[in-house]
Amino acid sequence: MDIGSIVSQSSALSQARTGDAVAILVMKKAIDAQAQTALQLLEALPPVTNNPPNLGISIDVRV
Repeated sequence: MDIGSIVSQSSALSQARTGDAVAILVMKKAIDAQAQTALQLLEALPPVTNNPPNLGISIDVRV
C-alpha cells in the first residue's frame, strides 16, 4: 500500500463517520418532532368522563 491510498481510505472513513453522525442527528430530531406531535394530539383529546361505579366490574360470558 502506498501513502496515497492510506490517506484516501482515512478520508473516506472520516466522511463516513461524519455522514453517520449527521444521519443520527436528523433521526433524533425527527423522533423529537413526532413525540411533540403525539403529545399535542393526546392533549387535544376530550376529557374522559367517569362511568358509574357499577359499570365495568363484571363480564357475562356464555359459551
